[in-house]
Amino acid sequence: MIKCVILDDELLAISYLKLLCEQIDNVEVIKAYNDPKLFLNDIDQLDCHVCILDIEMPGMNGLQVAERISHSKKIIFTTAYKEYAAEAFDLNVVDYVRKPIKKERLIQAFEKARELINTSLKKDFIEWNTNIGKTIIFTDQIAYISTSEIDSRDKEVILTDNSTILLKNLSFKNLLDILPSLDFAQVNKKEIIALSSIKAVSSSEIITTISVDGENYLKLQIGDIYRNSLMQMLGK
Repeated sequence: MIKCVILDDELLAISYLKLLCEQIDNVEVIKAYNDPKLFLNDIDQLDCHVCILDIEMPGMNGLQVAERISHSKKIIFTTAYKEYAAEAFDLNVVDYVRKPIKKERLIQAFEKARELINTSLKKDFIEWNTNIGKTIIFTDQIAYISTSEIDSRDKEVILTDNSTILLKNLSFKNLLDILPSLDFAQVNKKEIIALSSIKAVSSSEIITTISVDGENYLKLQIGDIYRNSLMQMLGK
C-alpha cells in the first residue's frame, strides 16, 4: 500500500485528486493540506511514502516545499504550467503530471513511485564509479558517508572496517534514492549515517561507533531540517 499526502492550495483540486486516488488500487490518501506551512509542520510525523505537490501556490510554491522534504519522501508534482518541468526534475522527483490530471496518467506516476520505493527498501548493494573504478559496495558494510573536502561532487564512504572509498560525482539526493531508506539517514547537508553506526543521540548531536583515534568517536551535528525525520526513523 502506498500512503500519500496531498498539498494543493485549491480545495476543488484536492477533492478531485482524492477521488482519483481512491480509484487506484493500493493507494491511500492519509491527509490533505491547502497550506504549505501546515504541511511542512506535520510531514515528518506522518507515515507516508509519497507527497503529491501542486507547484503554483501563494506564499511558498511546490518547488520550495520539495527542497525541504525530497531527502525523505518521494514527490509527484502536479501543475497546469509546463515551464516548471526542468526545475522539477532537477529535484529528482518521481514524476511531473500536468493538469487537468487523468486517472491513467496518475496511475503511471504511482507505478514509478512504487518501483523506487521497492528498490530503496530491498537493494542491499550499490554499484558506482569510485576511486578504484566501477565498484559494488554492500550497504551493510557502509558506516558513514560525507561530502569530499576536495571535490563536493564526490562522496567519501567509511566502511565498517574503517577503510574508505570515494564515490565519484554522486549527489546526496541520488545516493539516498539507491540506499535502503530504512537503514540510512542524512543528518546535515554534508553527512549521512548508517543507523547501525549510531551509539547515542541527542537533539543536536550524534555519537557514532566510528573510532577517530582509538579513544574518541566521530560526532555529527544534526541539522535543523533533518532532525524530525531522523528522530522519526529512530522511533523518537
